[in-house]
Amino acid sequence: MTILNKLKLAVLVLVVTFNFSCSSDDGEPVDQTPNGIATVEQLSAYLENLVNTKDVPGFSVNVAVENTVVFNKSFGYANIASKTPYTNQTINNMASVSKAFLGAATAKAIEQGYFTLDTPINDVLPVEIRNPKQPNANIKIKDLVTHTSGIVDVPSTYLASNYFILPGQPINTNAANIMINDLGMQQMEQVDLDDYLIEIFTEDGDLYNLDNYLDAAPGTTWSYSNDASSLMGFIIEYVSDQSFDDYVKEYVLMPLQMTNSTFNLSEVDFSAMATQYLDNNSEFPRYGNHGYVEGGLHSNSDDMSKFLLDMMKGARGEASTLFASEYYDLMFTNQLASGVVPNSFAENHGLYWYMKNGNIIHGGNSLGVSTHLQLKQDGSSGFCIITNMDGTFTNNTPKWEEVKLLISQAVEQFISNN
Repeated sequence: MTILNKLKLAVLVLVVTFNFSCSSDDGEPVDQTPNGIATVEQLSAYLENLVNTKDVPGFSVNVAVENTVVFNKSFGYANIASKTPYTNQTINNMASVSKAFLGAATAKAIEQGYFTLDTPINDVLPVEIRNPKQPNANIKIKDLVTHTSGIVDVPSTYLASNYFILPGQPINTNAANIMINDLGMQQMEQVDLDDYLIEIFTEDGDLYNLDNYLDAAPGTTWSYSNDASSLMGFIIEYVSDQSFDDYVKEYVLMPLQMTNSTFNLSEVDFSAMATQYLDNNSEFPRYGNHGYVEGGLHSNSDDMSKFLLDMMKGARGEASTLFASEYYDLMFTNQLASGVVPNSFAENHGLYWYMKNGNIIHGGNSLGVSTHLQLKQDGSSGFCIITNMDGTFTNNTPKWEEVKLLISQAVEQFISNN
């Protein structure tokens, strides 16, 4: 097996397991475990050192306690060759942290009366979608938002059919060669969400595949699914008669004044966006995904700090900016029976958010992107990490996991000492 094919296999395994997405926050102790961090200066110095010792191109970390952002700083480079600094305003794709916004959009749609968690999806879809291995079972909204619908991603087609290189981007680089020749991606314009999904979920669709389904009743088996998440976004589109990106802009981004954030690729300021790296010497071309709902948010640290603060207030029962307090509760309430979510991953699921060790979490990894969003279940504190470091390929995954652990430990120590 060639090196490139090994990389391809590794990425496909990641798609099936974690969507280029969330991974367990357990980890072995590492050499640079932070010690005695109590001040902004100490935390800054510690994080700056990671750029130099852990081959991180650039990253932002914002930390909030109660109603205050107590730390929001960036390190390293948005572009290494030009030595463009990574700043709190640097735009980055958020990968599967985008699903935290899908959770908020779902809660808003429930508040607006479009459906409930117990609504069968075929009651709110223009075409019927059924699991051919469980044809009499009704998939419900709750099953989509907890990854228990029985719909799964097909690794042999998910990357090639969902991800695409933007027109005009260079395709003669090492990273672009991997995307095209090993992962099967094309350089093309974005396909509309409904056109993409109809190819997956209708029997005469080009991407229809029995492997897209588990032989398991809805609600009984957890399996992380991007396609199911994109379907949830389409349901919101259909019932609201708005594109998903417009819906999120109106009901989530604008109320929180997240003016530099968007799900719409045409609105992204690429001049302010971080270069996405396979490694510090290899740049990915700009890309998008047709099922953008599940991983297509672009944002920056300043904007994400606003979302984090609102989620923390919601966890404390003090927020009403996006919807009434009961719908914040709904987002963060355990939705599954004990043991449905694999213990190694999490304890339970809310609306896309997952619960582990007293925290509410969502993570994300895509090509040249690694992100992490976490808050205490009591809403007392939280933090967000955004980086243009790759965490998807087999040799990069442990590097990102180590960096994430080191940052998380430093941040938690900083919080506990203040």
